[in-house]
Amino acid sequence: MNSDADYKQQAVLQALELVRSEMVLGLGSGSTIAHFIDGLGARLRSGQLQRVIGVPTSLQTAQRAKSAGIALAELAAHPHLDLAVDGADEIDPQCNLIKGLGRALLREKIVAQHALQFVVVADDSKRVGRLGVRCPLPVEILSFEAAAHVRWLGTLGCRAELWCEADGTPLLTDNGNQLARCWFADGISDPAALAQQLQARAGIIEHGLFLGLATRVITVGADGVRDEHCN
Repeated sequence: MNSDADYKQQAVLQALELVRSEMVLGLGSGSTIAHFIDGLGARLRSGQLQRVIGVPTSLQTAQRAKSAGIALAELAAHPHLDLAVDGADEIDPQCNLIKGLGRALLREKIVAQHALQFVVVADDSKRVGRLGVRCPLPVEILSFEAAAHVRWLGTLGCRAELWCEADGTPLLTDNGNQLARCWFADGISDPAALAQQLQARAGIIEHGLFLGLATRVITVGADGVRDEHCN
């Protein structure tokens, strides 16, 4: 019987088949992308791929990519990425996503929007009928008056809380900002409207709704591989 880790690995192998020599790739964050980075490094060392450059979305990703022997660069040098590969916390039928429970949503979104193709890889359990039904929506907020931002988030039909470390101190992103988590009891009924509300509010830096960004979603489950091209 396959585990979620096995399914992630199978999805990663599908995504690796999309990589060609001399591509510039956006490298996402999280456990699934750790497998992708390891596989990419192995293909570079074997000579199967050559001169592939990665643009990382987190300090952790950058460290793992360096250890795997992947050359790294910034968007300033490569503003048009051939491909970005990342995981997701939830995927709805329209290929909209919730991302960010790996704490890197702002950098992930910046990199994804520079990619000609944004490919999402995950195990099949991440597919949902409506966003927000299984996991909270992470929101990156300014540390200044963080409690006020969390209080406002709680007026949007959700239960909002500041995301803290195990010792009770506020969790900080690689950007030095704090994070809130928002739970919607029945999921998010209108992700686009919610995204607009969040974008218009001072103190809300970014949110984990990735709407209309994914161009391809590859998931693997007990029924095999599902490779979906998104509109």
